[in-house]
Amino acid sequence: MTILAAQSGVNVKISDTELLALIQQTLDKLGAQKFKKILLIPPDLTRGNSYAGPITAMLYKKLCSQCHIDIIPALGTHAPMTEHELRVMFGPDIPLNVFKVHNWREDVVEVGTVSGRLISEWSDGRLDYDVKVQVNKILFEDYDAIFSVGQVVPHEVVGMANYTKNILVGVGGSDIINKSHFIGASCNMEKIMGRADTPVRRLFNYGVKEFLGDLPITYMLTVMARNNDSGKMEMRGFFAGQGEDAYLEAVKLSQQTNLVLMDEPADKVVVFLDPEEFKSTWLGNKAVYRTRMMIADDGDLIILAPALKEFGEDKTNDAVIRKYGYKGTPTTLKAVRENADLRENLGAAAHLIHGSSEGRFKITYCPGPNMSRAEIENAGFAYADYEETMRKYNVANLKDGYNMVNGEKIFYISTIFSVQTSNKLKKFKWTQTRNKKTFI
Repeated sequence: MTILAAQSGVNVKISDTELLALIQQTLDKLGAQKFKKILLIPPDLTRGNSYAGPITAMLYKKLCSQCHIDIIPALGTHAPMTEHELRVMFGPDIPLNVFKVHNWREDVVEVGTVSGRLISEWSDGRLDYDVKVQVNKILFEDYDAIFSVGQVVPHEVVGMANYTKNILVGVGGSDIINKSHFIGASCNMEKIMGRADTPVRRLFNYGVKEFLGDLPITYMLTVMARNNDSGKMEMRGFFAGQGEDAYLEAVKLSQQTNLVLMDEPADKVVVFLDPEEFKSTWLGNKAVYRTRMMIADDGDLIILAPALKEFGEDKTNDAVIRKYGYKGTPTTLKAVRENADLRENLGAAAHLIHGSSEGRFKITYCPGPNMSRAEIENAGFAYADYEETMRKYNVANLKDGYNMVNGEKIFYISTIFSVQTSNKLKKFKWTQTRNKKTFI
């Protein structure tokens, strides 16, 4: 389908004035003057760098005088947003009663089933279960338009985040969330990250096309990148459309701007998790997902996590993670075969696989006061004292990329949302034969 509005470029910086014009162009082409009731589906604060918050606020301001507007943040399995988080993400002007909360276990309806035959075809025979397509029932409340807003960026489960994932995971139900994530884990993250076409993407695209095709969904997709001089995030691309074209154009730009290809593997990587955003390993393990392909064999990943207080943001997932830990693919798959509680929570099983180094390098978590050494070590990680590690690697003195600290060469990442790191690997091993210029 045609793209309704777009502006993009590797060196482009889209201003708010330009962004407003792009949003208005999209609304004009949709005939928005006739809208009486709309639904906005932005991400939560864990995707704060997406600029979806300001876009949502712009849409609300433009349309609130003529439309009834509901906003349901695409939480997926995340905890509901607090008032503070809503204000940080969306600003002060949207009334709190406009925001609805997605409950992925209870507020969904089943709209169809993707057959095990298709799952087997897409996963090269690894899995063959049926997948129930479940979405929040609010989508069917007769909206004139539904705007799905978010960032296209490399993602460990689906390849590239957003687009149909924002619907079938962001406001999806337990069956498709759990099973899609397990498909991604079973098909090997290293073959998925940064790619437009993956087994999980095929599932999401099929589910939306076959079972939600009558819904008036328009996607507003951003591509964000950090300015190396100012350190600030900038919008490199905005793409609005009702089909795959906008997504594919966003993917091309994200592959150019959101992947860092290393000349050599890093022996030591230090990641700082912003305490405003990362309070669980469920989210914080993005520090693992997005560095796993750049770390040398027998290397070290040190994760500074001052606000860490739990493993899963959902009580069931938290219990499963504590019970089985991040022990790698063979151990996790064996546990899935032998334990019903893990089979019933395949999303958590997938998370355990993604959050492991597969025994190839060491992962050390440095939590603040809300997580103990015993909890960290029982989950399969090494533990180090946060204050002591901060004295050694004072993040105030570090820049993103390579640093020399007391004669030691480390690679520092100040926020895992702004730096995607990856390289081609074969069987989790570094290879020097990859093309430095191209990820795919």
